[in-house]
Amino acid sequence: MVKHRTANVDGLSVFYREAANPGAPKLLLLGGFPASSHQFRNLIPALADRFHIVAPDYPGFGNTDMPDPSQFAYTFDGLSDIVEGLLVTIGFTGPMGVFMQDYGGPVGNRILARHPDWLGWQVIQNSNAYEEGFTAAWDAIRHALWVNRNPETEAPLLPFLELGGVKLVYTHGHRDPDLISPDNWNMDGRFLERPNARRVQLDLFYDYRTNVDLYSTWQAFLRERQPKTLILWGQNDVFFTPEGGDAYLRDLSDAELIRLDTGHFAVEDCLDEIAGAIRRFHEERVAPAMVAR
Repeated sequence: MVKHRTANVDGLSVFYREAANPGAPKLLLLGGFPASSHQFRNLIPALADRFHIVAPDYPGFGNTDMPDPSQFAYTFDGLSDIVEGLLVTIGFTGPMGVFMQDYGGPVGNRILARHPDWLGWQVIQNSNAYEEGFTAAWDAIRHALWVNRNPETEAPLLPFLELGGVKLVYTHGHRDPDLISPDNWNMDGRFLERPNARRVQLDLFYDYRTNVDLYSTWQAFLRERQPKTLILWGQNDVFFTPEGGDAYLRDLSDAELIRLDTGHFAVEDCLDEIAGAIRRFHEERVAPAMVAR
C-alpha cells in the first residue's frame, strides 16, 4: 500500500510517497518537469512487492512547500539539498537503486556525488547528461535565456508553463494519447497557477545551465565507478534525443539500453514494459552481485 507522507526539512514541509516493504531493497524515484511524484502513481504499486520505494516532490512541485523565490533559491543545488535532507530525515540512506527521469538526473547526480556509497544501481529514463541529448526545444533556453536572462528571453518559454504546453510534454511522441490520463496536465497546470509557480520554473530553466557544466564530471563518475545501469529511453521525447540515451553507452560498458517507442513520460504508456524491465534487471544483474558481497 502506498502511503502519502510529509517530513520537515530545513523548515519546509516535503511531501513524499512511500511503499514500505520491510527489508526489501531500496528504490528512490526522482522525477522531472513539470510533474511531481504523481508521475509514479502507477509505477510504485507495480514494484511495491519487490522494493521499499520513496518518491519525493521537490520544493515548488506538487505537494511540497513552495517558498517565495526571493527567500529560497530554486536551483538544482537547492533541490538536491532538500531531497538529501529528506532521505536523511526519514532514514532512507545507504545502498539503493535510483530511478532518475529528466530533472531527477541533476538532482540525483548531485546527491550521489556527495554520497557515492548510496548508489547500488540506477535506472535512467530520459535524463540527459550529454550535449547531443538536447532537441531543438531547448534552443530558446540554451541560446537565449542562458546568454542573457531578461523578460524578452523568458517570454518564448512561457507557453511550456501553460496548460497546453504541459499537455504537449505528456503527449508528444506517445503512440496512443488515449492511454495518458488528462489528470496529469490538469493537475500540473493547477499547480502552475499558484503565485510564483511560473517564476520557480523559469529559475530552474535558467539554472539548468549548471547541469551542462557538470556533464563531464558525471560522465567521469560513470566511467570510473561503472554502476549497474538500466537505461529506458523514450525515442520520441520532446526534450531529449535518442542519441542522448545512446551516449551513456560510451561511459557505461555494461549498461543495458532499452529503446521505447514513446515520449518524455514513458511510464504513462509503457508501464508494464518498464516495471518488468526493472524487476528483471534487479533480479538478474543486481541481486546476485549483492549476494556475492
